[in-house]
Parts: sequence; structure tokens; C-alpha cells
Amino acid sequence: MGSTVAPSWAYTLQLPHDPRAAGIARSTVRAVLRSHGMPEPADTAELLASELVSNAYRHSYGPCALRLRAMAADRVRVGVWDTNPAIPAPFGGEPAVPAPDAEDGRGLVLVRLCAERYGSYRLDGAHAGKLLWAECGPGR
Repeated sequence: MGSTVAPSWAYTLQLPHDPRAAGIARSTVRAVLRSHGMPEPADTAELLASELVSNAYRHSYGPCALRLRAMAADRVRVGVWDTNPAIPAPFGGEPAVPAPDAEDGRGLVLVRLCAERYGSYRLDGAHAGKLLWAECGPGR
């Protein structure tokens, strides 16, 4: 069983509006979690980061930021801020279910299914937009 005391670390990576951002986010997540001795949630955390950054790229026109934060010794929160204030359906209420023949629309549904917890915040001020976040731990 994991510790309930959260280690005190967090990392933020600023990403430009660039189609390569999701790959950079995946590499960053893997490097950070391995350096902190957290290999268990790495695969899931990589997936969460990739899908959240991809969503930011597709649905906003400015930069985004990836934030990784230890929630416990074996648990991590992945958050992505972007400039679009609209909270997407899977995070803002009713789950969106894409049509069987849809070519997109599954990424955030996948995040909800893989995450142990998830949520969103609309932000005002200097960093207006939204923040989508998801948490994972071992076995997820």
C-alpha cells in the first residue's frame, strides 16, 4: 500500500502550440517519474499527459502547460492548462460517447477511463483558459 504523505515535488513544462508537444510531454513524464522512483504509474501517466496535451493542441490556438505533481509516494497528478476556457463534455458533466465510426473524440474518454480521479477548472486572469487534470497510481 502506498504512502498517504505526498512527496513535495511538482514540475511545469511550458509547451508551444506544436503537434510535437504530446510526444515531448510523454518523454518528460517518463523521465520525471523514473527520476523520482515512480515506475508504476509511468505508462498511465504518459497516456494521460499525451491525451490531455493533444486535446489542448486540437482545441486551442495558444501555448499549453503540463504540470506533474506528486500526490503520494506512488501517485501522480497530470494537469494541462490551455487557452480555451471551454470545459469539454467528458470533464464538464455528461460523458461524451463518440459515434462508432467517428475518427476522433475518444482521447478524453480514455483519460476518464484510465484515471483514478479527474477534474477541471476554468481560469481567469493572466492565465485565462482551463486546466484539465487526472490522477493515477500503481495498477492503473
